[in-house]
Amino acid sequence: MNMQSIMAQAQKMQRDLQQKKDELNQQLFPGKSDWVEVVFNGKKEIVSLKITYDGSIGEDDREMLEDMISLAIKDSLSKIDAAFKEKMGAYAGMLDGLM
Repeated sequence: MNMQSIMAQAQKMQRDLQQKKDELNQQLFPGKSDWVEVVFNGKKEIVSLKITYDGSIGEDDREMLEDMISLAIKDSLSKIDAAFKEKMGAYAGMLDGLM
């Protein structure tokens, strides 16, 4: 292989990785807990937060609701990480500092 061929392959790989990253950034990742639904995009930015608990929330339930929000957020973020690893495959580990 000559250097020009190697550079062309590297540029193609860079374009492919950027395309996959852009696709992931546009994708939506819902997260749920018992009382909360949250949606993030692939950049880990919150798109929506919905409280699904239909009863009144008293002061005693506030702490429980905070825990439910935290669980929904963790669920959504774990889906983003899983999709990133699936989409980026072998390159995911190399890109941790770049993305």
